[in-house]
Amino acid sequence: DPLVLDFDAAVVRVRGLLGEGAGAHRKTRRVHMPACYDGDFGPDLAEVAAHAGVSREEAIRLHASVDYHVYMLGFLPGFAYMGDVPEPLRMPRIQTPRVKVPARSLGLAIGQTGIYPVESPGGWRLIGVVPVEMFDMGKSPPALLSPGDLVRFHPVDRAAFDAIRADWVTGQGKIEIEEVARANPRAQ
Repeated sequence: DPLVLDFDAAVVRVRGLLGEGAGAHRKTRRVHMPACYDGDFGPDLAEVAAHAGVSREEAIRLHASVDYHVYMLGFLPGFAYMGDVPEPLRMPRIQTPRVKVPARSLGLAIGQTGIYPVESPGGWRLIGVVPVEMFDMGKSPPALLSPGDLVRFHPVDRAAFDAIRADWVTGQGKIEIEEVARANPRAQ
């Protein structure tokens, strides 16, 4: 009740209950996600690069240059809203959404990036594709990514993409997932 306890007093009280320094750092996952930006996998990549005033290769480098924070899952099971996209790559959604976006397509919209877990309609600009499933009801948890995760995209060529995809389909595929300490800005 804000009439009984204001926000600052509540923070002091909760920190006291948790103990000194609790919550200052937490473990999070950094998911190293292979992504292929080749040809037909990224039908909007040339337009994104032109908008940014850079080459296709530089647009790919920019997209893969940051850790993306998974803000939430939604729209479709396993669809992760991730940000923030480097400023030059920020573009609005496409004017007319596509009726079919292929599964595992990597898209951009405004300041976010996301991966379509299944074939669906969509209005994000498509710049690539990933070789791994984002959602699988046979796994626990079924979504590969979770809110709070960090995702770093690693460009791969078509041959590497095909090899990773083949391994993933047979159940032998793995991607690198590491635990990292991350400062919790609310604890400061």
